[in-house]
Amino acid sequence: MIKKIPIITPLSICFVLILFLSVSIGYSRLNKNETRLNILLITIDTLRADRVGCYSKENLQTPNMDAIAEQGVVFKRAFTHNPTTLPAHANMLLGLTPLYHGVRENTNFVVRQEFLTLAEYLKSAGYATGAFIGGFPLHSRFGLAQGFGVYDENYEAVEFIKFSAGERKAEAVINPALGWLDKQDTPWFLWIHCYDPHDPYDPPEPFMARYRESLYDGEVAYVDFELGKVLAYLAKNNLFDQTLIVFTGDHGESLGQHGEVTHGYLAYNTTMWIPLIIAAPDFNPRQVDQLVCHVDIFPTICDICGLKKPSFLQGISLLPGMKGKRLPKRTIYFESLYPYYSRGWAPINGFINGKEKYIQSPIPELFDLEEDFVELNNLAKNQNLEKQRKKLEQIMKDRSHPTSEKARQRIDRESLERLRSLGYISNPQSVNKKNFGPGDDVKSLLPFHNKATQAWEFFLDGKVRDGMDLVKEVITEREDIDIAYTNLARMYKEQGKLKDALSVLKTGMEKLPSNYGVIVTYVNFLNIAGQYEDIIEVLSDRWLPQMEHDPEIWNYLGLAYSNTGDFENALHALEQALSIDDKFALAFKNIGNIHLSQFQKSKSKDSLQKAIQNYERAVELEPDYGAAFNSLGVSYKESGRTDAAIRCWEKAFELRPDVGYPLLNLGLAYMEKGNNAKALEYFEEYKKRFYHSLPSRDKEKVDSFIQRCKKGS
Repeated sequence: MIKKIPIITPLSICFVLILFLSVSIGYSRLNKNETRLNILLITIDTLRADRVGCYSKENLQTPNMDAIAEQGVVFKRAFTHNPTTLPAHANMLLGLTPLYHGVRENTNFVVRQEFLTLAEYLKSAGYATGAFIGGFPLHSRFGLAQGFGVYDENYEAVEFIKFSAGERKAEAVINPALGWLDKQDTPWFLWIHCYDPHDPYDPPEPFMARYRESLYDGEVAYVDFELGKVLAYLAKNNLFDQTLIVFTGDHGESLGQHGEVTHGYLAYNTTMWIPLIIAAPDFNPRQVDQLVCHVDIFPTICDICGLKKPSFLQGISLLPGMKGKRLPKRTIYFESLYPYYSRGWAPINGFINGKEKYIQSPIPELFDLEEDFVELNNLAKNQNLEKQRKKLEQIMKDRSHPTSEKARQRIDRESLERLRSLGYISNPQSVNKKNFGPGDDVKSLLPFHNKATQAWEFFLDGKVRDGMDLVKEVITEREDIDIAYTNLARMYKEQGKLKDALSVLKTGMEKLPSNYGVIVTYVNFLNIAGQYEDIIEVLSDRWLPQMEHDPEIWNYLGLAYSNTGDFENALHALEQALSIDDKFALAFKNIGNIHLSQFQKSKSKDSLQKAIQNYERAVELEPDYGAAFNSLGVSYKESGRTDAAIRCWEKAFELRPDVGYPLLNLGLAYMEKGNNAKALEYFEEYKKRFYHSLPSRDKEKVDSFIQRCKKGS
């Protein structure tokens, strides 16, 4: 039997190449004497099921995803357990629910090494294993690299869509993945993860122009286009009849439905319903309407590839469903805990059982998914939900593990910064509530959060008054929305009204005394304002658990002490920062500054050596740290190492041409060496760049240096 599979090749967006592949139909389990199937896992971040053609009645442009569907089994009712990236992928690769492995959202959770991953299991069975990752939430530091011979997460080496620290385009994921495949001569397990449909939506041309009215759809179309390379590779190398393909999304995207702009807050089907397509040799294409979920992927791969399933798996094999048989009835657990862990809002847990979906929160919800899959009619208002509550309680009890809380680990400063750049904010209250009311429900709080976010977008678009009025409305209506205070303060700061910004943040601290995000922003702004004694007062008056894990706050405190002349307490605070993060280059640089200041007062060689050691460590950790190179140059010069100082200042100017100190230092150093021509170059360059902004006295000094060089004196 001949099966036609249309494959969109990436050679041109203007034409379609139809390839015809010969595939035999029927199923037989592999035995030890047969060639073992390769395994290709494709996960598309933030992919709504209804944006894939085979899941929608609309004319959507996903021909390559649909090509997999035409060859495979399409599970029409597949669900994620979490609407965030890291836990969703942990569910897939561990075959366990978040109740068991403990990874509940993207920030402050790590997959523990004692868990066996799918990659580790397949590697032990003789598979070559490779992963090619598109988004920072799946960085190896979060634990999912276990078992992969190659875990390609090279974010810095490519052109990013928007954020230089967190994502790379599908092309930059798929190209090296195919390069890896070229080198394999044994059965392989390849995981390709594309992050593009995640916010912000910024597809490359021509998808940007074609989907200008729906950039999210443009991202999906772009990823589909790039997936054509993978299918073309499989076809060219005759790998379709040797490869099991599992295609899925980690979660969906709300796109404004139910009042949610993106994902991660609510638990409606806009984000919980995901595509799942499994294609393998010897299977008839079909559609399956039975309930399935992410933890089913691990056992299904085992069954299809003839591997014994590990006993700990919490999912079921979908093999019977792929053969047209009924799957066992069971409940599917889900949760949305990002708002709880990141903002202190009420948790969301629930289950799907048959056509019934129960969402537990202070304002509970119950839906009939057969009649109301888009979840517009909440049946909970008219029912006694004790049965559902007890069922959920039992599910959570049965599927939990006593060590799951160990997955909650403070991640490093760099990781937190990158996740924040991707929109994941973690500003929890220091004490999480145990009892929540309707006012704590995500559905109650999210509209205010959205207004505060929209206010900032207005401001960035130049609608300053509209933005400020809107965020002030939020503060008037709800005094406990932290982002409202921080956004209003940022607006004032951007307008040069730092005093007003500080006043807003002070009020925010009074209303939310344990909200760490407001406090950190307040301390940051106090530092900008040079109000160092206020920083010391704020941080001395309170102790929050987050301070034990935050090097930034100790750095601010160290700077405050240093600027008030209290070097002893400054060093203590900065050393505390390094005890939390021993790769915090800024803290090393600031410690160097203190020792250099002490040397300049005492001429102690010990202080100078300590300054040099800390500056050297700072530039070792961050080779693009211009300010540290400049200070290191000063220290080298003080120690008599003029040539080393010159190299540092040249590097400092190369890194930061907008800063003038390296140019002045270079001019003075060359003048001292008697090379007036070289010194003159640097002084004149400094004058060209910075003379206009200098006070009269400094202008006179620069002019005098230039004259001395010209005269050769």
